[in-house]
Amino acid sequence: MHLKKKYRKQLQTILLAGFILVIILLFGESFKNIFHSDSKKTNLRGTHSSSFSDFGIPMPEKYKVHGIDISKHQKNIDWKAVSEMEVDDKKISFVFIKASEGATRKDESFDKNWQEAQEINLIRGAYHFYRPAREPEEQADIFMSSVHLEKGDLPPVVDIEVTNHRSKKQIQHKLGVFLSLLEAKYGVKPIIYTNLSFYHNYLAEKFGNYPIWIACYFDENTLHSLMNRKWQFWQHSESGRVNGIQGQVDFNVFNGSMEELKNLCIK
Repeated sequence: MHLKKKYRKQLQTILLAGFILVIILLFGESFKNIFHSDSKKTNLRGTHSSSFSDFGIPMPEKYKVHGIDISKHQKNIDWKAVSEMEVDDKKISFVFIKASEGATRKDESFDKNWQEAQEINLIRGAYHFYRPAREPEEQADIFMSSVHLEKGDLPPVVDIEVTNHRSKKQIQHKLGVFLSLLEAKYGVKPIIYTNLSFYHNYLAEKFGNYPIWIACYFDENTLHSLMNRKWQFWQHSESGRVNGIQGQVDFNVFNGSMEELKNLCIK
């Protein structure tokens, strides 16, 4: 009786060891790849980067100048990887970077992104997320205190896409004040970013002389049928991928050549 128990325990130990050995042989390489993959995603700065084989979305073929827009939500960006990515002769040539929101919020990643985008020679622009409920003077103050535009930078951008329960008349009046303050500061007409619905409902008949950056996640033919004026930038997707950035990114095109984009910049 005691000998049988002893042999049974030895047999169980041998079987368990054999099972573990089989698991290691079958899945050991997979575990190795997992840890190796994670180590590749960490660059020398200790921040995490991402690498993709393509941009992950259909790219408008008609346009030659492509860009992205980012904020603190993209976290630590490997800007060198962003600038070096090229797929089918398409690469990122410009970036819009969030600077501020409302009357009190400066984007916590703005200064870092602003400097590093310049270091790798991307054409850069800064945008403010406009809150109609806040006074335009206060909003202009936080943007202007955060953003120093230099020669070669894109004009300042106001991102307006919410009403905050304000009327069309109120929105148009206060937005006009905000735009005038930025134009006086930087010596150039600001760019207005908005979506198709907001543009037609609140802006169309009032701000036709400002450069427009329109968000429309339909195909190009739909955009042209719904947008009855010339636009400068088109945000065509919010789910692109770029080397050096984890997660999805907004993708844009410029409606012109690289030379025309540079002509739009601060002189």
